[in-house]
Amino acid sequence: MTRRCIAVTGASRGIGAAIARTLAADGAKVALVALAWMPASPAVTAVPVV
Repeated sequence: MTRRCIAVTGASRGIGAAIARTLAADGAKVALVALAWMPASPAVTAVPVV
């Protein structure tokens, strides 16, 4: 997944969060998008910041 930048919608929980974590673990740069974002969302802390 090198040199990929992917926007994941619904990334604050559930399937969207799981997809974001998986893509980040595979080396993609991930943009997290959600309607109701919580500042301390587990999705934010689980995806590494580049």
